[in-house]
Amino acid sequence: MSDAGKIKCIFFAEFHPEKGHQIFFQVPEEYITKDVFEAVHVYIITKPQLANRLITINALGYKIIGCPVCISDDTKYTRNFLMFNLCFVFSEEARINQYAPVIKKVAHYLTTLEVEDEFLSNEKTKERLPDILKEILQGLNDKGFCSIPINEANTIHLKVTSDSEVPIVVSGNDVPIFCGQKDKFVPSEWDLTTQQIFPYINGFNHVARIAAEADVELNLVKICIRNLVFFEEIQLLPVFQYSNVYTTTPKITDFSSNEALQQECISYVSKHDKSLPSLRDVFTLYCNLTQGTTLKDLCERYNPSSLKIDERRLIQFGLMNDIIRKLNKYPIKLPSQYGQHNSKLYKHFTGTHTFDEICTEIGISHNELDEKIENDPSVVICWK
Repeated sequence: MSDAGKIKCIFFAEFHPEKGHQIFFQVPEEYITKDVFEAVHVYIITKPQLANRLITINALGYKIIGCPVCISDDTKYTRNFLMFNLCFVFSEEARINQYAPVIKKVAHYLTTLEVEDEFLSNEKTKERLPDILKEILQGLNDKGFCSIPINEANTIHLKVTSDSEVPIVVSGNDVPIFCGQKDKFVPSEWDLTTQQIFPYINGFNHVARIAAEADVELNLVKICIRNLVFFEEIQLLPVFQYSNVYTTTPKITDFSSNEALQQECISYVSKHDKSLPSLRDVFTLYCNLTQGTTLKDLCERYNPSSLKIDERRLIQFGLMNDIIRKLNKYPIKLPSQYGQHNSKLYKHFTGTHTFDEICTEIGISHNELDEKIENDPSVVICWK
């Protein structure tokens, strides 16, 4: 990261019931002078109407970005509310788009810590802020990420992405799976919602099912999953179905010559720890995943179980290592006088929604959707 894009300072400002707006802590100290703060404080400790919104200030040679927070509580606070803002300071020419989600995330962490543990209103715990600010500054500038344990239930995880990175989109039909060994993941270092959904992430449950089984609101689960993907703890796979069609990618060539990957694959897909399948059988199954052949067809032809191969894990490994990819079915409604009784279903038949998305959205099985489409001459399927 160039010096121009680095964080120059991080400060924590608060509205004190007696002293008014002021900076309580900043790293490095005295970087933002009292005169500078007085000139811009109205945009840092704002009116409640602007709370939880990103605000960028370009003034006096600085670029300051923050997300003001206002917590209302008639019984806890002197003026019935707590107003604060943790701001990042950059040089005036810096590009800071990549820091926007980080700022919002920090504001969310501090809000959660205050609501759950009175972290900011308790002077003893509040004294930890300078060290936390220092770790954030050094971690983001040096490595682009940081993980800071706060207490048994909370750890601050932050990571800066480049402007060119594609935003992570999580849908209800995505299946999260851990990139490494699940037993090495420490749930206690993450937020409470992540801890709640952790037992249900098994590489086969899709996001919507995880939400239902963990009894957590779907959007909260999506946020947690997106966060875990962001930190490369998990990756997303398509829903496993025996009716799915897969095909190999150009990386099948690399797989044929990469002995380390071959051994990892054989161990991963084996049905029995003591008796491993042959590389020939594994490679044969992958190469016979072609357009027009469902996984069910492949299993009936080769009987992977007799070859000591778990076909579910075979597909998992292939997708995780980009050896294979899933071919998706996209229903398209053609202009026709037939099938008007399915008008509610037709809104999904635009050629942009996969079978998985549609089934998860309206709560029906693949077989049910297949049957409806087969009986409707006005709908065609595009594979891609």
